[in-house]
Amino acid sequence: MKKILTVAFATTMSLSFLAACGNEGGSGTASETKKPVTTETAKSTTNPKDNIKGKVTFLTNRTDMIDKEYKDYAKRFKEKYPNADIEFEAIRDYDKNVKVRISTGDYPDIVLIPTIPNADLPKYFAPLDDMGLNDKIYFKDFKATGGKLFGIAQGTNTSGIVYNKKAFADAGITAIPKTLDEFYAASEKLKAKGIVPLASNFKDKWPLGSWVWDLPTLIAGNAALGNDRVKSDTPYTLDGPYGKSMGILKTMHQKGYLEPDINSTNWEQSKKDVASGKFAMYYLGNWVINQIIENGAKSEDIGFFPMPFDNSGKQMAPLSPDWFYGINKNSKNLETAKAFLNWLIVDSGYDNFSGFIPVLKDKQPELKQLAEFKSYNPTFLEGVADSDQATATQNKAQIEPQAIVQDFVLGDSKAIFDKYNKQWADAKKSLGY
Repeated sequence: MKKILTVAFATTMSLSFLAACGNEGGSGTASETKKPVTTETAKSTTNPKDNIKGKVTFLTNRTDMIDKEYKDYAKRFKEKYPNADIEFEAIRDYDKNVKVRISTGDYPDIVLIPTIPNADLPKYFAPLDDMGLNDKIYFKDFKATGGKLFGIAQGTNTSGIVYNKKAFADAGITAIPKTLDEFYAASEKLKAKGIVPLASNFKDKWPLGSWVWDLPTLIAGNAALGNDRVKSDTPYTLDGPYGKSMGILKTMHQKGYLEPDINSTNWEQSKKDVASGKFAMYYLGNWVINQIIENGAKSEDIGFFPMPFDNSGKQMAPLSPDWFYGINKNSKNLETAKAFLNWLIVDSGYDNFSGFIPVLKDKQPELKQLAEFKSYNPTFLEGVADSDQATATQNKAQIEPQAIVQDFVLGDSKAIFDKYNKQWADAKKSLGY
């Protein structure tokens, strides 16, 4: 399920998330008076960095950063902590594979927390309250239980249409579509020009998350939609938020507005194709923008606008945290793992590299495309963290949300929803909900 921003964060965002990014100063001032070194300090020869030692491994979903940016991260972390080493392991189908690994107890020091109930966090992860970040970050209650913090978000996202401005211009599109009919009309113009309107990355599955997490909540006007599924034995209906959202993607497929063969799409190649203008759009989060630019696009040629989902002209967008970092409670080098996690959040620059809105409250985002997005005056949907009941039911039902989208688009949509509703109802009954 998608994690959603708290009201406090959204209020801050509306005032400041598009402000110009300034240099962050140090904590000291020129007027400070230096105090004499105390006897205790003078006698101390221990460098706190000496306690950060040993090797830790970070398991990530960023397969594209292996042997590239992560090499630089390892070098820079080593410069700060000479007695420590960091290694990186990247896997695909991350959520499913990580759940299997943590269930066996064989998982690295630092991972991205999969979709498990918050009540289960202490079974696998170490509390992070002693890192001193609780009051400096957003989403501190999202991966917390028993009054303790177990996860810290990588960054913040909103989702919408990331587009190639040159492709739009080549197709004669002179205005950003603000209704669903206008969106289909723009897609038709792109198709007629020989440009693939929307890169779905259907085969890779995970990029379909926006169609099952973000868009249904906007259609419903209810950020707690995923949690509210527990109130029903039939949360998936054709005329409901999930059916309407996935129905848009199915229409795009039927009209030929997606990749020619959606069963053989390629994520890495799609970034190059959007960058070149061969493909025109993604429906993803702001995090993908920098990846397109890295694949050859000029920043000024890439734009970002809210996804239209009906013909009302109403502009809406979600605000949500990305994956949460967690630390293996059985790590042999727990302090080193925490030091690396702190370094990732404070020093690495990963939030800017990924195009995130920073999780640290006192940092402003640098992504220029967010200014364009905000200029369309969308209403940002705020909400709540995942409920343990909804998470437990989804896991018990063995429902992979993106798989529902795949099945819906390619199959008998009603029969597909009937199948998943039965799995959902059976899981609820089994859990006693």
